Amino acid sequence: MELSPTALALLGLLLAAWTATAVWLVVGSLQRTRATRQTKATLRRLSRMIDDSPAIPLLVKADGKIEGPERLAAWLGLDALPDFLSELSDAQNGLSEGDLEQLHEAVRRTQKTAAPFRMMVTPQGSEKSLAVRGQLANAAIASGGAALIWWFDFSESQGELSRLRSETARARNDFAALVGLIEAAPMPMWFRSADMELRLVNSAYVDAVEAKNAAEVVDQQIELVERVDGLDAKQIAKQAQDRDTPIERIVQATVGNQRRTLRVSDLPLGIEGVAGYAIDIEELEEQGRAFRAFRAAQRSMLDQLSVGVAQFDEDRRMTFANQPFQRIFALPTSMQVEPARFERFLDSARDKSRLPEVRDFPEWRAELAQWFQADAPEEDQWTLPDGTHLRIVAQPMPDGGLVMVAEDRSEQLALSATRDTLLRTRTATFDSLFESLGVFAPDGRMQLWNRSFPAIWGLPEEFFDEHPHVDKLLDRISNRLARPGQRKAIGETVRAATLDRKEKGGRVVLSDGRTLEFAGVPLPDGNGLLTVMDVTDSTKAEAALRERAKALEEADAVKTRFLANMSYEFRTPLTSIGGFAELLQSGVAGDLSEQGREYVGAILASVERLSTQIESVLDLTQSEAGLLPIAREDLDVLSFMTHLVRSREEALDAKNITLDLRGDKSAGTVKADRRQLGRALGNLLDNAIAATPESGRILVALTRRKSGVKMVISDNGEGMKPSELARALDGYRLAGSDGKDGKRGLGLPLARQLIEAHGGRLEIQSEKGAGTTATVLLP
Repeated sequence: MELSPTALALLGLLLAAWTATAVWLVVGSLQRTRATRQTKATLRRLSRMIDDSPAIPLLVKADGKIEGPERLAAWLGLDALPDFLSELSDAQNGLSEGDLEQLHEAVRRTQKTAAPFRMMVTPQGSEKSLAVRGQLANAAIASGGAALIWWFDFSESQGELSRLRSETARARNDFAALVGLIEAAPMPMWFRSADMELRLVNSAYVDAVEAKNAAEVVDQQIELVERVDGLDAKQIAKQAQDRDTPIERIVQATVGNQRRTLRVSDLPLGIEGVAGYAIDIEELEEQGRAFRAFRAAQRSMLDQLSVGVAQFDEDRRMTFANQPFQRIFALPTSMQVEPARFERFLDSARDKSRLPEVRDFPEWRAELAQWFQADAPEEDQWTLPDGTHLRIVAQPMPDGGLVMVAEDRSEQLALSATRDTLLRTRTATFDSLFESLGVFAPDGRMQLWNRSFPAIWGLPEEFFDEHPHVDKLLDRISNRLARPGQRKAIGETVRAATLDRKEKGGRVVLSDGRTLEFAGVPLPDGNGLLTVMDVTDSTKAEAALRERAKALEEADAVKTRFLANMSYEFRTPLTSIGGFAELLQSGVAGDLSEQGREYVGAILASVERLSTQIESVLDLTQSEAGLLPIAREDLDVLSFMTHLVRSREEALDAKNITLDLRGDKSAGTVKADRRQLGRALGNLLDNAIAATPESGRILVALTRRKSGVKMVISDNGEGMKPSELARALDGYRLAGSDGKDGKRGLGLPLARQLIEAHGGRLEIQSEKGAGTTATVLLP
């Protein structure tokens, strides 16, 4: 059967379509196969990445069933990963009950609310630290409200974090300790920022600048160190930072209210800033000055000694030689200018024949050089060719130096020749003395005595030939004492003179009625001298004098009481007389004649003068008895003295006297009784006015002293002789130039008593024809 062309065309088209479809299916199958292989490779790669990742996923379904890699079981210490979340804990491994319960609650909350959570757990029996992060699982991973939990092992991070926290805590503690140390440091310390502004200061700095606190110092930028040579503290600190080198300097600064010497150091701290501190070296400077002054005084003192002294330093160079040393060894002037070594000094002394003659001088000189290394002082005796005998003492010093002392003992050798003569002379002198003498050694044995010593105690001389002990001597004389217990006083006197090196004395009464006075005197040689004297007659005379003195004291007390009582008794009638006279003057008893008024005025003037005299006598007697009342108050010295001067203007004008009051407010105030001090100073002014001639001059000067106030009242009157001044101070009347009695009275004694009652002092200087000056010193 033949096919039509149309059928063939359709058949061709069908075959082409079928072929294309087959080709498309084959190509799609190949692509899917390739995709499947790629997917499997990706899954294996992702699975391997999950296995090697630092985090492990765990899927928790709604029913509590879990899915995850077995590696999580190893982290939790389990043999295998269980099927349910509640099985992640057993008796010894896995999570603890508390962690498991907290995890279960967090998972349930996430499944319900889709809220993520974080927590940290530590498996039982393990040191691992696991971080847990949970979230609601994506629907592509699991459906039905499953939770996806990621587990992270941050044990190393936790250890590192713990270490860092520990180091941070330690650093914080170290910083706090350092800040506390800086704060407690007794020296001012500070820190400047990169711009050289103060950022931190300690308490010592705050106290040094007298600020309230550190904040005030920082806010106001109060500097401790002042500008020196045109540079302030900030500029010096900037130089230290720029050079990256500490700068140390010694400056004067005001610390508190005192000027002190400080050693200031600026320490650069890189880009952070500059730290600084100041050490008070005022005491060190004072010690240095004191040491230099001491060395100068010591050398000046050594120059005054008769013993030659030379000092050598650790290099064996002569640093000092006093005048006697230079004279003994005839040192040349060049050696005084340029210090010479010890060996050169010996050579020079040998050239001047000021050393002993020795056979081998170099060897002998080397032996002397060993003095510098000696452990103890060396002593030697040198006899010079001219017969001079020297005692040489070499004292090695701790610093390696040497002090050489040369003592010329030539005179001592000459004096030793006369020693026997002096001993005989001493014995003869002892025997010729009126006092009884006995010399005791420190061990209590008698060494020397004169002839009257055995006689005064009534003992035979043969007893002292054995040089008896003081205890044996006391045993022999105890039966001759009126009171045998007094022997102890004699023994203590001997002990005080010999052992205690103190003077002591006393008296004893013998059984025969004699009174002996004894005294112990330490002697320069270490012995003690016991002197005994018969004072029977003088004791009787002394007793009589004491009785007379007692009687005089009682009479003086009776006189004082009499004067005090009579002064009070005088006031009553005197007041009555004055009162009646004033009544008469006022006309109560009728008008008076002119002569009667003159008589009444004279009576009132006499009453006033007698009242003043009685008041002076009363105050003087009370002052001498220590009963004068003093009511102290603050007195302005200038205004007080001005008032006293103005109250005497009439007397000054009457004699045309010029009074110059010098002083100002700087005189200050004093604590004094206004009335009593006014009377004392008024008496001095009255005496000056009375002693000053017509048109004379009086000077009153007020000055403030450190210990009080000084007042000077000076006149250009006649003045007084020393004898007249003494009589005036005692209250006697003096005869004036016209033969009449002066008006000294009790003014000066009363003024002195009143001033001394205020704790002050009155000094009066007077010269005949040159005037009188009274100086009052008040505290």
